[in-house]
Amino acid sequence: MEKISNAFSKGKALITYISAGDPDLEMTKKIILSLDRAGVDIIELGIPFSDPLADGPVIQAAGQRALEKGATLSLILETVKEIRPLIQAPVVLMGYYNNILSYGQERFIQDVKKAGVNGLIVPDLPYDEEPGFYELLNEYGLAGILLVAPNTAEERLQEIGRRSTGFLYCVSLLGVTGDRRGPQEGIKEYLQKVREYCPGLPLALGFGIDGPEKVKEVITDIDGIIIGSALINIINSHDTEEGILKNVSSFINDIKRVL
Repeated sequence: MEKISNAFSKGKALITYISAGDPDLEMTKKIILSLDRAGVDIIELGIPFSDPLADGPVIQAAGQRALEKGATLSLILETVKEIRPLIQAPVVLMGYYNNILSYGQERFIQDVKKAGVNGLIVPDLPYDEEPGFYELLNEYGLAGILLVAPNTAEERLQEIGRRSTGFLYCVSLLGVTGDRRGPQEGIKEYLQKVREYCPGLPLALGFGIDGPEKVKEVITDIDGIIIGSALINIINSHDTEEGILKNVSSFINDIKRVL
């Protein structure tokens, strides 16, 4: 958890999401290395799932490609374990609870810890649905990162702020990842309310932030930016390893300049 907290101590944090196994796990390692070298502060790695409710079409397609290439949870954890000694940025896994249940909850947390993962985001598991899971994460020193949205009630915001660790994932709009509408009007007031009810937690904004111009709109109100679909589009618009890595680095440099 400390490694994640430190990522916000240097200024505005850049958090990037990629889907593990897209286009394949070997390329995933190379992309992670490239992101780390480009100065990404936290690397969020998606576990592909057949029914990802919070994800838009870009991330859904990436997950499907990864599943077709044979990306399993065990192989993804092995990939993280191999790459962990080579990178500085903390790694956060994002996945749906069904995958975790199938793997075995405690076994999953133990193996995640052994792989060198620093935190978890489980978008379909609210803190009050399975509190034991988040307590176990805390016991193992893993950040349990919770999500809030523009329509989250004030009482619930307060409880989420008390329970979330690492940072708070602020969804920019009611929709799915990659929604080009986000962030929308009223974002400043929304983030101010979240900060009021969740004091002390870094706020990272995601969903629909696809480039420097969107980052400029919200930079003064947040502690970090989460970019996923735009990055996946870049990865899948190039056929060669050289093209992928060059354009990923260029995109990250453009975002870092704004931050």
